[in-house]
Formats: sequence, C-alpha cells, structure tokens
Amino acid sequence: MSRAIEVDTKTFFRFWLVIAAIIVGGLFLWRARTGLIIVFVALFLAVAINPLAKKIDRIDKSHERRTLTVVLAVSLVLGVIGTVIAVAGPMVVGETTKFLSQAPETVQQGFASFGGANQVGEMFGIEDFSEQVVEMVKKFTSNFLSDISGIVVSSVSAIAGLLTSAVLVIVLTILFLTQGPGLLESFWKKVEKRDSETGKVLKRVVTKIADVVAKYVTGQVMVAAIDGCVVGLTIFIMSLIFGFSSGFAIPMALISMVFILVPMFGAILACAIITLLLLFQSPAAGISFLVFYVIYQQVENNIIAPKIQGNTLQLPTLAILIAMTIGMYMFGLLGVIVSIPIAGVIKVLVDEYPNLRKLRSS
Repeated sequence: MSRAIEVDTKTFFRFWLVIAAIIVGGLFLWRARTGLIIVFVALFLAVAINPLAKKIDRIDKSHERRTLTVVLAVSLVLGVIGTVIAVAGPMVVGETTKFLSQAPETVQQGFASFGGANQVGEMFGIEDFSEQVVEMVKKFTSNFLSDISGIVVSSVSAIAGLLTSAVLVIVLTILFLTQGPGLLESFWKKVEKRDSETGKVLKRVVTKIADVVAKYVTGQVMVAAIDGCVVGLTIFIMSLIFGFSSGFAIPMALISMVFILVPMFGAILACAIITLLLLFQSPAAGISFLVFYVIYQQVENNIIAPKIQGNTLQLPTLAILIAMTIGMYMFGLLGVIVSIPIAGVIKVLVDEYPNLRKLRSS
C-alpha cells in the first residue's frame, strides 16, 4: 500500500539548497586542498615550535621580543634541517654513484676469483656466463645513472614549486607565531564577553589540545635524538672494527634522526639506507648493522618511544600502542603519524567531557 508524502515548496527548496551547498563546499575544499595543506602544516609547525620560542624568550626576561625569538626559533629548526641535507645528502649521492660506477669492475673481479662461473652457467645452457652478467651490470648501472640525471633535470619545475610551498609555510609559521596569540586572545575575549563560562571552558580545551601537539613533537624529537646517538655511536665502533672511515658516523646518525621523526615506517627507511651505504664499504659491516638495528628497534618501539610519549602526553603505554596499531591499519603512514596526537586529543576531550556537557545543557 503506497502513501503520498506532501512536501511544501519551502522545504523542497531548502533541501536542495543544502545539497547544493554540500557539493559546492566539497568542490571548494578539493580545489583549495594544496593551500589548506600548506596552512595546516604551518599551523602544526607553529604549535610545535612555540615551546622552543618561549624558551628562547625566557633567556632575557627584562625585554619581550616576540618577533625576534620567533625568527630565532624558526631559524634554528631550519638550520638543523639544512645541516642534515648539507652533510648527509652529498655523501649519500656520492657513495651511491661511486658504488654504481665501480659495480661492473667489482663483479668482474669476483668472477675472476671464482673460475668455475662459466662452468656453472654451461650447466644451465648459458655460455660465457660471467661476461653476460658483467655486461648486464654495466647496462644497468649506466641506465640507472642516466635516469638519475634525467630525473634531476626534469624535476627543476617540481623543485621550484616545492620551494615556493616551503617559503609559504615558513612565512605562515612565523605569522602564526607572532600574530596568532594576539588574534586568539582577542577571539577568546569576544567569546567570554558573550558567555563567560563557555569562553573559559573552550579556551581551556583548545589550550590543552595545542599542548598535546607540542608535547608529542617534543617527545618524537627526543626519540629521534636518542636513535641518532645510538646509530652514530654504533657506526663509529663498527668503523674501528671493519676498517672503514669513521666519518660515516655523523651523516648516518643525522639520516636516522630525520627518518625516525616518521613513526614506524621511518625506521625501516633509515635502516635500508644506512645498511646499503655500509654494504658499499664493507658487507660484514652492513649485515652487522642490519642485525643490530632490527634488535634495537624492538627496544625503541616497545620501551623507549612508548615510555617517552606516555610521559609527555600522560598516556599509558598500552594506549600508545593501541593508537599506533589502529592508525596504521586504518590510514597507513598518515594514520601512524597522527595517531598519537589524536589519542592525546581524545584524552583531553574525555577529561573535559563533563564541562562540555554542562555547556551543551545550559
């Protein structure tokens, strides 16, 4: 049995206006996604760098120089990033290029020391096995090196776009740090003027959420610093044992320190890069480092990182591990990166839920 539903004209138009607004809003967000990402990154960096700026500002308590301390804090962060790129980048590129250029000769010498290579090839119906392998390695290395050159040349425009985005992020971060507190304070005054209790509760919640992000970044930097020191010391000791240059210790430590800032996946990338670079110097050193780092990562992931993050965010170790596991399987790398701050934000909202509920009911 069918029933006719009567809808007045006003409701009909209001319904389609809501649908149209949702579609237009979605298109706007999609078209503005790059700009929104830049603003979000700048805001995240501003919240993360703010504690450092406050510490610099406390050095001279007689004068308040907010702009100067902000510029110094941002410059310090950029200086660390630039140092890592300047020290580790050329070494990684140089060692990789050197290894690839010497690979055919190394393979040829290896076959020369093992005279039975061609006999093994003949067993599988392959004549001149050693010569074919050496020729294949020559083609691979030459093609790889030419591809790298082509990528560098074709990436000039991409690098220019990346530099433009980086400059915008830096400028927005400085503006958020210098002008943001004043604008936010003005906003809270207006809210408290309309409803004092609502303004106080919302201000406290937002302040706690910003504190969670700042503490998370601080904890992650501490974990990265510990990891970098362990890697640097390990490679220095290995250089004495296996006879390669001890100058590898600092660049490898910096590489590890940077990649560890990305939870879970960063350790895999750092381990792969450092192991390969050590294999170029000494196969035994590369394998030894791989075994050591896999063991150390178990200690870091299950003891060091949860302990530090748990202390800074006041979250139990179990909650940290659950958040990272859920984030990884739901959203992959992005989920891992944001899972711990989100867990901290959820804790803040749970703690403040009674106060927020009072505001809603009043």
